[in-house]
Amino acid sequence: MSAEATNPATPGPVTPGVQRRRGRARLDLRRLGRAALLGPAARDRLPDAIGHVVEAHRAHYPDADLEPLRRAYVLAESSHRGQTRKSGEPYITHPLAVTLILAQLGAEITTLTASLLHDTVEDTDVTLDQVRAEFGEDVCYLVDGVTKLEKVDYGAAAEPETFRKMLVATGNDVRVMSIKLADRLHNMRTLGVMRPEKQARIAKVTRDVLIPLAERLGVQALKTELEDLVFAILHPQEYAEVQALITANAESEGDPLGDIAGEVRGVLREAGIAAEVLIRPRHFVSVHRVHRKRGELRASDYGRLLVLVNEDADCYGVLGELHTCFTPVVSEFKDFIAVPKFNLYQSLHTAVARPDGEVAEVLIRTHQMHQVAEAGVVALRNPYAPPSEDASDSADDERVDPTRPGWLSRLLDWQQAAPDPDTFWSTLREDLAQDREIAVFRPDGGTLGLPAGASCVDAAYAQYGEDAHACIGARVNGRLATLSTVLRDGDTVQLLMGQDAASGPSSEWLDHARTPGARIAIRRWLTTHPAPAPAPAPSAQRPPQQAPTATPRPEGPDTGARSAAASAVVDREGASVRLAGCCTPVPPDAITAFAVRGGAVTVHRAGCPAVGRMKDVGRAEVGVRWGDTAECRVTLTAESFGRAHLLADLTEAIALEGVAIISATVEPPTQQRVRHTYTLQLPDAAHLPGLMRAMRAVPGVYDVSRAQHPAAAAP
Repeated sequence: MSAEATNPATPGPVTPGVQRRRGRARLDLRRLGRAALLGPAARDRLPDAIGHVVEAHRAHYPDADLEPLRRAYVLAESSHRGQTRKSGEPYITHPLAVTLILAQLGAEITTLTASLLHDTVEDTDVTLDQVRAEFGEDVCYLVDGVTKLEKVDYGAAAEPETFRKMLVATGNDVRVMSIKLADRLHNMRTLGVMRPEKQARIAKVTRDVLIPLAERLGVQALKTELEDLVFAILHPQEYAEVQALITANAESEGDPLGDIAGEVRGVLREAGIAAEVLIRPRHFVSVHRVHRKRGELRASDYGRLLVLVNEDADCYGVLGELHTCFTPVVSEFKDFIAVPKFNLYQSLHTAVARPDGEVAEVLIRTHQMHQVAEAGVVALRNPYAPPSEDASDSADDERVDPTRPGWLSRLLDWQQAAPDPDTFWSTLREDLAQDREIAVFRPDGGTLGLPAGASCVDAAYAQYGEDAHACIGARVNGRLATLSTVLRDGDTVQLLMGQDAASGPSSEWLDHARTPGARIAIRRWLTTHPAPAPAPAPSAQRPPQQAPTATPRPEGPDTGARSAAASAVVDREGASVRLAGCCTPVPPDAITAFAVRGGAVTVHRAGCPAVGRMKDVGRAEVGVRWGDTAECRVTLTAESFGRAHLLADLTEAIALEGVAIISATVEPPTQQRVRHTYTLQLPDAAHLPGLMRAMRAVPGVYDVSRAQHPAAAAP
């Protein structure tokens, strides 16, 4: 959408045709005559006043039953008769204009019927019961939803609660928001009759809330025109500068973008790809952004090429031809077909350069993708029609139900948890201010839509809600990661959940939470579960107890070590044998042995780092083999995420395997990770693999390995 309408609040009308010179016009939503001034039509024919609406609707639905539309217009016209807008026009011109906007975007008949009636319940004697009796439950629900939104008082105190209701209504049926956005667009076009301060106030709310909502619903045609209208009101000087730039470019000689478009048509024609190549002018705000980014603008910066094809595969065929015949700008390539945006948008983005240095940005999409890119959820026909027999109902991907986008589900969840309207309002604006979203994948193939910069904490609350309090860690792309890990678009995230219902988040989680839902849930848990008071300082007579370390002492020939070492037979008669504490070898490990002071022999695993050091200092190797004694001793290290009762669960799992614990140490937690070291007496070395599996199965434990401790210097 472009901002061509004369708006008394702007520095002047946008020069008609400035952006239309090079290609097909974008959707024109402002054709509305004064046909509404005509009297009511006969019952057997459509009123002339809705002729434009009918024409636009039939372009999308050739066989549509227009009788509900006729009856809705008759009721709306008779109800609003005698009412005028602040501009002096008959009031019926407003619902007609709103309905035309939606019809041109491809809205189905239920939405158009409700649009014609959207002000009747609030501003006339028509009741919801009458609407329900005449038009059915769906139309009644939409009219009621929009009526509630029409009660918006743009005073600071009323905004939060009003928009909370708006989200609730939208969440149940996104068509409510579609009507609201079209209503706001027409009101913004005619905002010049209001006082400047009221224009600015409404424009700011439109900028902060309604434009981001239009972006999230994918209704780019409405979003771009709203952006231009807000830009003209809030930044009139910059608007005038951009208008002058566009006018100057339109009057300049030469048309490099048109020349490149002609070359692209020739390339695709020779390749046998049926495609429509259009020039898509940038709207005012887009030109302003490019100007601020690049400084002086090139002629090709005022628009982009749009290539429309019939099939998805043709999109990639076009891309291949362009990258073969032109020089691609690699940094500009994005594939939103393979990974659509959170608002259903699909397209290939690229940029190509000619030998003379002219660069053109190119959008490649199918005709259907283009319709959805312009109209978003409005273009999805009747979103509440019964599913077809071949429709898949097995996946729970966020995009399966386009009428309930993932971001909207999240907003609806946390708006109920927000403790007060001010918190809701601040978090709403914070969420909508996110300039882009990322999609991360769950192991089951589903996706989570998150704002850029979100962490595993955000993913946990997006997937599990308040059950995420029990999250103890994550695997990102198959590798263990802390909850603070920042996610990237396309990452696969497996969230590791603890079994202890009493566990919960720490205050540190707030440092990593980006989404409002996560922050509100964490704060609420912390409020209801205050941290215990710190323990009193230890007395001077009793020093504070030190946290145990994970470095065990090498085992000597006492405390049961004889039975463990007796299974290792060395080629030195009478020598005492001990297993090295640095690697704790057990059958059937490959082993070697060295004579040490005192006539003892120490047995090491062959791959132990100490073996190399012993050889370097000249220690002679002693022949060694495993004997028949089954009992053995081993040191295992368990890596886990911190949670309550984890130590008890681990020791229970070890005991159930029939293994005796000789010693156990636990390091202080670091970044929510805990290291446990156990020296264990096994009845048989064959028990070791099963023991390690049992320890790994304890919730919260993500790895168990044989200990590798630094060896002491050779004695």
